[in-house]
Amino acid sequence: MGINLKKIIFYDTKPYDTVWFDKKNTDYEILYQETKLNPYTARLARGCDAVCAFVNDDVGKETIDVLAEENIKIIAMRSAGYSNVDFKAAYGRVHIVRVPAYSPYAVAEHTMALLLTLNRKTHKAYNRTRDFNFSLVGFTGVDLHGKIIGVIGTGKIGRVFIDICRGFGLNIIAYDLYPQKESDICYVELEELFEKSDIISLHAPLTEQTKHLLNKEAFAKMKKGVFIINTSRGALIDSSALLDALNDEIVRGAGLDVYEEEEEFFFEDMSSVIIKDDVLSLLMSRPNVIITSHQAFLTEEALEKIAEVTIRNLNEFFYEDRELLTNEICYQCETGKVVENCKRNQCKRCF
Repeated sequence: MGINLKKIIFYDTKPYDTVWFDKKNTDYEILYQETKLNPYTARLARGCDAVCAFVNDDVGKETIDVLAEENIKIIAMRSAGYSNVDFKAAYGRVHIVRVPAYSPYAVAEHTMALLLTLNRKTHKAYNRTRDFNFSLVGFTGVDLHGKIIGVIGTGKIGRVFIDICRGFGLNIIAYDLYPQKESDICYVELEELFEKSDIISLHAPLTEQTKHLLNKEAFAKMKKGVFIINTSRGALIDSSALLDALNDEIVRGAGLDVYEEEEEFFFEDMSSVIIKDDVLSLLMSRPNVIITSHQAFLTEEALEKIAEVTIRNLNEFFYEDRELLTNEICYQCETGKVVENCKRNQCKRCF
C-alpha cells in the first residue's frame, strides 16, 4: 500500500464484501471491521478519511457527532437504504452517499422465490424427502395464474418484479405515491389494492409516510387468504398486526426478507442465542411464514455493482475535480420539497 492512500474504515464487514471490494479497489487503504458502527465503535475511525457503513449500522446523531470529532467528512453507505441515517445531524458536517441501485433483478427474483416457496412449500418438501417421507399431505398450493397481485412501490425493483409477475400470468395492480408517468401499470388507490389483492408485495422505501403501511386497519381491509411478501424495509409492516392477521387467517402466508427490529439479529449467527424478541420468535414458529435474513440483494452481480459504485462515490469526493457528488443525499432533499437555492438543484454538493 502506498503511504498516501486515503484510509477507509468498513463496518459490519462480511467475507462477501471483502472479495468484491478487494477486486475493485486500487486507490484506498481499507480497514475491514466486523463490528457494527455505533457511537462507541465510531472511535475506531480515528485517523481514517472516510467511513463505509451498511443498512443495520447505527448512523444516528451520536455516531455522527463522534465521526465529526474524528474529522470524518464522508460516510459511504454500501446500500440503497438509508433509514438508519440521521441526515439532519449530518447536514453541513458529514456528506452521505449511497448506492441507489445495484441489481433490481436480484431483489425482484428473490421476491418471487419467496412467493413460490411459500405457496408450493418446496422448503418443507426438501426437508421431508430427506427423511424418505414422500407424503404430499399439507403441500397444496394455489395457481398463481389469474390471481391479483398488488405491488406497493413501482421504482426499479417494483417494475422488474411486475415484469416477472406478468410472466406468471398474474393480474397486476399497483400503488405508488409517485406513479410512473406514461407507463402501462394499472395504478389504484391503496384501499382498493388491499381489498382486491390475492397477493401483496412491498417495494416501497421506508419514510414517515410508509412506516407501518400494513397495520391493523390495513389487514382488516384485505381479502381473507392473502399472501404478504416484503423484501423492502421491515418497518413497512407492523409486525404485531401481521402476527394477529396470521392468527385470524386473514393472511394465508407471509414471506419476509426484512423485519422491523432486525438490526440485532440479521446478518449474524444467532443459532446459540436465546432470541428475546417475542414477535420475531412467534413469526418464525408459524408454519406459513418464511423469513430470510435480508439476503434478497445477495447476488454476485449486485455485490460487484455495490463495490463499483461505492468506490466511484469515494473517488468523486476525494479525487475528481468537480463539486458534484452524484449519489449524495441530505435531509432537505428527502423532504420532497423544493428548497430555494439548494446546491443539489444546481448540480453541486450539499455543502
